[in-house]
Amino acid sequence: MFPSCYSKPSGNGGKKSSWAKLLLGVFVVYMLHTAWLLYSFLNNKPCDGGELCITSYLAARPRLQMSVFTCLVPDNSHLNLALKVDPFNPQSSFERQVAVSVPEETRANGSLYAVVYVHKAGVSPLEDNREVHYSAKLTTYFAATASEERRTSRKPKPVSHWRPHLSVIMMSESFSFNKGGVPSDVRRFMRVSKNERQVTYLPLLMVNELSFRVRDLMEINSSSVQLPLTVSYEGISLRRFRFFVQLQDMVYSLRQFGFTEENVDEIKETLVGSNLYLLVLTALITSLQLVCEFLALKNDISSWRGKSSMVGMSRKTVLWRSFSTLLIFMHLLEETSLLVLIPIGLGAFVEVWKVFKVYKIKLQWKGLTVNKMDDEEKKTVEYDTQASRYLSYLVYPLCISGAIFSLAYLRQKCYFSWLLNTLVTGVYALCFLSMAPQLFINHKDEVCEPPAGAVLVYRGVNTLISDLCYTASFFNPSLSLTSSHQLCCFRDELFLLLYLYQRRKYGLKSRRRDSGTQSKKLKTQ
Repeated sequence: MFPSCYSKPSGNGGKKSSWAKLLLGVFVVYMLHTAWLLYSFLNNKPCDGGELCITSYLAARPRLQMSVFTCLVPDNSHLNLALKVDPFNPQSSFERQVAVSVPEETRANGSLYAVVYVHKAGVSPLEDNREVHYSAKLTTYFAATASEERRTSRKPKPVSHWRPHLSVIMMSESFSFNKGGVPSDVRRFMRVSKNERQVTYLPLLMVNELSFRVRDLMEINSSSVQLPLTVSYEGISLRRFRFFVQLQDMVYSLRQFGFTEENVDEIKETLVGSNLYLLVLTALITSLQLVCEFLALKNDISSWRGKSSMVGMSRKTVLWRSFSTLLIFMHLLEETSLLVLIPIGLGAFVEVWKVFKVYKIKLQWKGLTVNKMDDEEKKTVEYDTQASRYLSYLVYPLCISGAIFSLAYLRQKCYFSWLLNTLVTGVYALCFLSMAPQLFINHKDEVCEPPAGAVLVYRGVNTLISDLCYTASFFNPSLSLTSSHQLCCFRDELFLLLYLYQRRKYGLKSRRRDSGTQSKKLKTQ
């Protein structure tokens, strides 16, 4: 986690710092844009009146009816009535259980749609020129999970599944918009009705996709003649309607980035179960962590590129960090999206590059070449071996006992999955010990002069934020964190304090040593 104590700073600091300034500028612009969106959500000013206003159709309190139809194709033909709510009060909420007849085409691995109409009571929605409707799929194609695919050793075929819950929301607030000030997220749901004096917008209707969960799906087979459907309705304000629109757009973007449906379900539960202010705080924390991690990685690469000598650098620490990062990358390879895998994979590549750097391995056309070490570097390797031997007295018993403890789950998993999960759990729980050899070398040499203090600051902030979030899981049951994450809470703070103590104690001595060496060189010249 921490930089070496002996490396020299690179001479291209001015050019490289511009990238950090550019990234910080983009981050500031993003946060200002987010703040502007939040301001527009919280400050929806109604129109004062006049010809420039668009009034709500619900302000006249018309007698309405809600009709839910099913069809194979979402059009106005071949509609089958599934639910009728008359009279329909937009201000109220309800939940109804209905049995939907499943056509033969749907049972043969086909699709089925639901079309929700809000129209005048006693009039067919096809004859009402002021009706509003919204269509949504009642079926979705879902394949087997990755574990089932490995067990069957063949790629599963997507099968049509039934979505047993249809959640309908509508803006029931009688809000008047300015003609030139209709928000873009509202405009795409808005239909207007014009007459000689004024312009009226029809009810804003939408199906809430955030209520859909993968675990609720029911597989459709040839015997599924009728399937249950729960239709729920809720009238919401303009602010909540816009909030739901933004959240559904964000969920759609996550799917485009490669998130699996299971990952999306976890995000949905977090979004639906939290209020607006908590979501804003979570977005700020996540953005800050991403920026800090990127800046730390950039400074770490810059620092290691300028290393000409590996004196005082623990080889075992670098090798362990490379192994642990690659292990976590393999563990997440089949469980997360590309948006998460890309930064983890980039970090793993950098850690492998450090291994080649610290062992002085160079790739050439003739093959691999290993440069020889000088006397000071050999002394560092001796200290590193001594520290690793002391550390093995603690690590080996813990790893063996953890592996034996996890044998109870071997019957439910294959050997490779058991081995990978056991190793990842060990990395999560014991990764903080990887810094011990470096601290031991610093203590023996009595030298600790970090050239890349920014790496220490950025990753220190990230570690502190992560540990505070993980600690909150002990007091908030809704934060479902794994035991591995809970075990690694506060994993770096103790060694961070020891490192800062060494930097304060040995830093002045190292500067004197450098100045003395430089004065001797000047006298020799």
